[in-house]
Amino acid sequence: MKKLLFTAAIAVLGFTSVNAQEDTTVGGFEKGDVYVSGTVGFTTTSVADVDSNQFEVSPSVGYFISENIALEAGLSYGSGEDFAEDKTSSFGGSLGANYFFTPSNTFSFTLGAGVNYKADKTEPNGGEESTVNTFGIAVSPGISYFVSDSFSLRASFGALSYDNAKGDWDNAEAVDTFGLNLDLSEIKFGVAYKF
Repeated sequence: MKKLLFTAAIAVLGFTSVNAQEDTTVGGFEKGDVYVSGTVGFTTTSVADVDSNQFEVSPSVGYFISENIALEAGLSYGSGEDFAEDKTSSFGGSLGANYFFTPSNTFSFTLGAGVNYKADKTEPNGGEESTVNTFGIAVSPGISYFVSDSFSLRASFGALSYDNAKGDWDNAEAVDTFGLNLDLSEIKFGVAYKF
């Protein structure tokens, strides 16, 4: 269902972009523009009156250094508690660049690349806490669609990525993960505000 809705949204946005001509263009980016963006997510699951909750927020700021390229820096924070009352929290940061194929138009395909760091802390109920530090590199395609002169909807889907993760406990082994995911199973939606 998620894939069907995303495909329909792409088709509608693409059709709107093709039909928007001359002076009817809304929004768009140009060199020197600054924007803030972000995503927020919340998930709750209930089983036999016991809840599991997850929350994540990822704000970022971008600056267009050229007509097509924006540098972007972001933070991420997440927290959660599962059915066994084990608590998790995460904090991270990212630096990257986004290439906008048609930045001055209402609709644009994008290609983003960046590096990130994330620390995931686990506090088991009655156990000893531990942290896993992850460094990663990712390239991801996406879209940007202006709904007004200042607000745009953003989405990225799939990724080519590499991660290196290592726990903070004694004798922890580093785990390297390489991934190529272009099947729309991981879609991220967000909103951007252009100043």
